[in-house]
Amino acid sequence: MVGSAAARRRPLAGRISGARTGLALAAGMTVGLYGGSFNPAHHGHAHVAETALKRLGLDRVLWLVSPQNPLKASGQTAVLEARLAAAARWARGPDMVITDLERRIDTRFTIDTVRWLKGRYPGVRFVWIMGADSLATFHLWRGWADLAREIPIAVISRPGVAVRSRFSPLARRFARFRRQAGSARDLARRSPPAWCYLTAPFRNVSSTALRDSRLTASPVRGMVGAV
Repeated sequence: MVGSAAARRRPLAGRISGARTGLALAAGMTVGLYGGSFNPAHHGHAHVAETALKRLGLDRVLWLVSPQNPLKASGQTAVLEARLAAAARWARGPDMVITDLERRIDTRFTIDTVRWLKGRYPGVRFVWIMGADSLATFHLWRGWADLAREIPIAVISRPGVAVRSRFSPLARRFARFRRQAGSARDLARRSPPAWCYLTAPFRNVSSTALRDSRLTASPVRGMVGAV
């Protein structure tokens, strides 16, 4: 699955879950779903995942690396194998799992992926994880309001979008279902719609900035040129 020479120079910190092994999810687990292009992955992504893991009391975080974001042109996206490898190098620890699930089950939209997972693992409690920059554009996703009714959502603060994201269509429509950050560990047990906004120290970096500036300090060095 991981065919990049750049990726093979160091061992992968995250675990890549392929069609041979599945996701190994068990009833009673509380699992965060963290989807995106990760084009490329960077420490801001890791910060969101790690914050969610700790603050929500999750057993596991699945990094759902999208084969192709429907809102982005394919020419702007690196090949999936390179993005899986980059994400795996940022996903530190055994509780972080990198997966190409959406390719394996042939889904393009988050709501379809979430419904598939809920049907396949009825004993697992899922929560959707995203940075506040995604909350600001969440209303552009297919079936976004239905998605909010399918799964609890945890939003992690990101630089430069705090005010805009808090007044997003999702934040306004589901305002009365917002939970306090202090009760975040119970979020996955809430019946949706339910969401919370978690503040955390900012990691001021974005995938766009990495692609544009070709930052040589990034662990994905050698992959950015594949975009």
